[in-house]
Amino acid sequence: MTTTLPAKPAPRRVRSNSTLATALRRLRKHRAAMLSLVVIALLILTAIFARVIAPYDPNAQDLAGIYVPPSAAHLMGQDSLGRDLLSRIIYGSRISLLVGFSVSLFSILLGTTMGVLAGFFGGRTDTLISRFIEIMLSVPELPLQLTLSGLFAVSDAPAIAALRENPNSSVFIIVGIFTFFGWMGTARLVRGEVLKLKNLEYVDAARALGASSARVMARHLVPNLLAIIIVNGTLAIGGAILGEAALSFLGFGIQPPVSTWGNMLSNANEVVLEHPYVAFWPGFAILITVLAFNFLGDGLRDAFDPKSRL
Repeated sequence: MTTTLPAKPAPRRVRSNSTLATALRRLRKHRAAMLSLVVIALLILTAIFARVIAPYDPNAQDLAGIYVPPSAAHLMGQDSLGRDLLSRIIYGSRISLLVGFSVSLFSILLGTTMGVLAGFFGGRTDTLISRFIEIMLSVPELPLQLTLSGLFAVSDAPAIAALRENPNSSVFIIVGIFTFFGWMGTARLVRGEVLKLKNLEYVDAARALGASSARVMARHLVPNLLAIIIVNGTLAIGGAILGEAALSFLGFGIQPPVSTWGNMLSNANEVVLEHPYVAFWPGFAILITVLAFNFLGDGLRDAFDPKSRL
């Protein structure tokens, strides 16, 4: 007589309780953030495959089609030189996303570094960095950005003159200017968080085991700042895209023939009443993109905040 052993129950799936896993679960419940994530993914794919998606060369002129309204051949119409607006919108997404991600990345790197140094070492280091941040935050950003952009455009310095020979030079200049003005907010938030973290027991234990200051900052402080870094980085992308559009609209940003949503709005400024579609499409693209990044940033902030209820 054989006896059958009872079947073993299927092993239960262990649910990860790490901070990142918990934040991802909470983020999935944030409908606006998830919808924004889909929009951002589509924008990135559009920028990557612009040559495949765009129906025309964005700089190809058709003088017989000046200000032709939307039609089957040109879904968004044509501009003052007969260029296809849909193609220019698609190629403009490359510049906007490039500026947004680049400014966010460099601002986060610089702001995190300065904030960690100020909060960890304190004393004169903290005083110098904090006073510099306060000075930078007290000056009007837009007039200085316009001034710096104009100086780069007319400077006779050999290095800057050589940079201007590159048709994409204005992109690098705009990224540099926005990075210079964009890291202070992150630095202040990181500094405040480091002031709390550096006195916790695990940091004291790392020091007692002989860990250097660099190792303590890199291995024990920065990983605990990821929530702040991710949220601020996401929000900074939308701000950089909006700032680039503002500078380009005023004529101090990225210059033609490079297609950007900002200089498309600038070109449509004088004919917005007669041909509103020329201004509507780049403005709508800016609106959707900035809203998507802002909603995603709000969702990430709620996901990483244990006090919020999603």
